[in-house]
Amino acid sequence: MKGSKSRNVLPGFGLSLGFTLFYLSVIVLIPLAAVFFKTTELSWADFWSTVTNPRVLASYRVSFVTAFSAGLINAVFGLLIAWVLVRYRFPGKKLIDSLVDLPFALPTAVAGIALTAIYAPNGWIGSLLQPLGVKVAYSPIGITIALIFIGLPFVVRTVQPVLQDMEKETEEAAVMLGAYRFRTFFKVVLPELMPALLTGFALAFARGIGEYGSVVFISGNMPLKTEITPLLIMTKLEQYDYAGATAIALVMLVVSFLMLLIINLLQWRMNRRTIAG
Repeated sequence: MKGSKSRNVLPGFGLSLGFTLFYLSVIVLIPLAAVFFKTTELSWADFWSTVTNPRVLASYRVSFVTAFSAGLINAVFGLLIAWVLVRYRFPGKKLIDSLVDLPFALPTAVAGIALTAIYAPNGWIGSLLQPLGVKVAYSPIGITIALIFIGLPFVVRTVQPVLQDMEKETEEAAVMLGAYRFRTFFKVVLPELMPALLTGFALAFARGIGEYGSVVFISGNMPLKTEITPLLIMTKLEQYDYAGATAIALVMLVVSFLMLLIINLLQWRMNRRTIAG
């Protein structure tokens, strides 16, 4: 009937928002709230003693430093891989493109065992590095390599669609105006990619902080040296120290949230500059 108001096939805003809030509450907010409530079983003195224990502080340092380092490396090489996959045509391109997603499908424990076998002192690569005095397995370097392996797809798959949507005419115009290729990349292309690149870095960093399966084998789990925080939390749980485990997890949660908030603020500012420009 003409003039009648057409109805949307999909649910309206109210119903969609209700389902969204309910789903996020059940999946995200309630479990996170349980961490806070469980931690309240500890007194402030016990909480502070738990989270500032030298072994715990060392695990924080290992987890955050290796995750941050792996995220930076993935940001550089993930951008390079995405650039090659988008801008060039070559034999085997589809195969390489599919290999990028392999860390998503591969069980993390399998990845950890494979990396340990390769980089151990008697492994294929480890045996070559050992005479040079480079120890990869059972060191922070090995942990970083494992986190690079599992975090790379986050950067590639975040940057790749943005590269595909970018117009080449802008780059060609910059070159025609006399800009060198490197100047064109850093002044024209990179500013457009930075928000997506920061998102990929944040995803890889967040995944690296909580990674357990691929790291626990190659790290060696040496307290104060290569012990990661997720392993320490698992140790607390096995000892039925649930309040201690949630206290450590709470610190990880707060620090991770603050770092991701800073990254999102930087991304928001870059988006504003891009739109204003």
